Amino acid sequence: MRVAGGAGLPAQGLTWDGDGVNSILWFDGALRDSSERLIQALDHGFTVGDGVFETCELVEGRVFALTRHLARLRRSADGLGLPLPPEGLLRSAVAEVATAWGSLETGRLRITVTGGAAPLGSDRGTSPPTLVVAASAARPPGPMRVHVVPWTRNERSAVAGLKTTSYAENVVALAAAKKYGADEAIFANTRGELCEGSFSNVLVETETEVLTPTLESGCLAGVTRELVLEWAGVAGLPVREATLPLSAIHEARHAALTSSLKGVVPIVAVDGRALEPGPLTARLAWEFDERRSAHLDP
Repeated sequence: MRVAGGAGLPAQGLTWDGDGVNSILWFDGALRDSSERLIQALDHGFTVGDGVFETCELVEGRVFALTRHLARLRRSADGLGLPLPPEGLLRSAVAEVATAWGSLETGRLRITVTGGAAPLGSDRGTSPPTLVVAASAARPPGPMRVHVVPWTRNERSAVAGLKTTSYAENVVALAAAKKYGADEAIFANTRGELCEGSFSNVLVETETEVLTPTLESGCLAGVTRELVLEWAGVAGLPVREATLPLSAIHEARHAALTSSLKGVVPIVAVDGRALEPGPLTARLAWEFDERRSAHLDP
């Protein structure tokens, strides 16, 4: 049996499978066994999806771009009118989970904050927010096949651009995409513009530049997307935001996805139509990997 992070860690914080650590969970000030019953049945995150979250990459026991993820967590919480625990507590819980995870393998770390216990219905109660920090293994990144789903993002929604726990729309879309042999679902918005994936942002490579939908499309302001735009500018690569019709993904010769757990990965098929990795997006992927290795919290 291997212990993540070395000796002296509380056993109740680790859940094991036959290959070693399966998941690590922090709740209410301590590491817990993930099989424990911890969340109240009337927690507003459970009953109505009133919550926000962030997913970060764990590399050798370190969290990548934590400051940016916490900033986006706060923007999402502010958008919901949801109070967050103090940042010191958030960072302390993250550090405890990351240390417990150790350097066994690349993982995902998720920070979830919900509205806490509340009466049934949409109104919030007076309980403090619920905070859960968890880590589990992450699949290695690789080329992606995508399917354009028939449902749209509402760019005028009250939660447009917020990373909330109300993810049923993404669950349905991703399940539909997988029925077509794809790895990711792609959404348009209500104006017929290219928007985003269920867990990713989209890059479309033209003959001269790389384009990504603007935030006005209703897409999430991805941390990796943000870094790609910044680091492309430093490297002198032609990458910019643009309003794109949905047809752009159908007509593209080269395209890619960005996400916190995948970095920059090429799209190799759109609705069964084969694409090849593009030279500009390949360079972006290289630049991102190089700078990510050098800057833990850019």
